[in-house]
Amino acid sequence: MPFTTGIALALAAVLGGGAASSTATQALPPAQTVQEYVDNYFADEPIMSAIAQCESHYHQYAADGSVYRGKINNQDVGVMQINEHYHALTAKQLGLDLYTIQGNVAYAQYLYDKEGTAPWVSSQPCWGKSAAAQALKADGNNALALANNQPD
Repeated sequence: MPFTTGIALALAAVLGGGAASSTATQALPPAQTVQEYVDNYFADEPIMSAIAQCESHYHQYAADGSVYRGKINNQDVGVMQINEHYHALTAKQLGLDLYTIQGNVAYAQYLYDKEGTAPWVSSQPCWGKSAAAQALKADGNNALALANNQPD
């Protein structure tokens, strides 16, 4: 069985609450890439998609199926590279699983709402050049998003 079919059947079993069958996979929505998921989730905050591209190149999972981890800090996990050491407990208290794409981007939204782009300042040399960052700077209405990210 192809890997993607196996994932679809497993998801159907979990989401459907029963045994997976080939008819259950027909009820699933069309497949999305991680980038499409992130772009759709952050449609109103395109800077977050630019951050995901710079942080993980839109990877939630590694080739072996494990959660994607940072190359510099292996405690950074998932598409938004949320650091387990600093954020795992809060994410758990919020009912979010950093190891799923849904939980990872939802926690990133939580961080963005609280702190703007500051949690991703280390990758700002990459995403700061994006069209989304330029639009955010031009807008000037989102001071929180620009906090700690302006050159002196």
